[in-house]
Amino acid sequence: MNNILYKLEKVSKTFTQASETIDVLKEIDLSIESGQSLAILGASGSGKSTLLHILGGLDDPSSGKVFFRDKDLTRISPEEKAALRREQIGYIFQFHYLLREFSTVENVAMPAILSGLDKKKARRIALECLDKVGLEDRADQSVTTLSGGESQRVAIARAIVSRPRVLLADEPTGNLDVNKGQDIGKLLLRLNKDLGMTLIVVTHNLDLASKMNLNYELKSGKLYAVKEQ
Repeated sequence: MNNILYKLEKVSKTFTQASETIDVLKEIDLSIESGQSLAILGASGSGKSTLLHILGGLDDPSSGKVFFRDKDLTRISPEEKAALRREQIGYIFQFHYLLREFSTVENVAMPAILSGLDKKKARRIALECLDKVGLEDRADQSVTTLSGGESQRVAIARAIVSRPRVLLADEPTGNLDVNKGQDIGKLLLRLNKDLGMTLIVVTHNLDLASKMNLNYELKSGKLYAVKEQ
């Protein structure tokens, strides 16, 4: 697949609630090259987060195929998916989900430790990631002392600690004020450029979306290109 990181072929997702069937995604075809930045826009409930979960291997489509490099995510085992998420996919949520009982650097190092890295090396890599997000001086502080914007920066550092190929961000600025949201957007785009990580963001933030290579809109289950490189 050359430089293609993701390739989706006729991906559909259907949910059943009571006696009603809801077609959230309808035969989506999409190719995403390594290193690109891409925003997925759409109204609330349009299926943006569902699509992101499928890209991250957190959910399966009802039909269709999802290739991550040479792997069809619809055919690999749950264990293989978990390994893929640990090693190659970084996830950032609207809420930071930091562990309050641990320090800033311990939160960032946690995925590396869970992957089997010794604590000393995991801490060193975590400090490097905190430096990339401008928070190395807060490494040994409790995360309870951090502001909302700082907490999201720590969550980003945690997402890149395994040096993933892709960052998937679900409304990363949605819980922040305008200025802090702009700072987080700039940071994500800088990491995309400096580290060569593909960046895929689900967002309502039109300013952030405008700065990305590609924009797509989900509408009535279909994905439409609204800005192409």
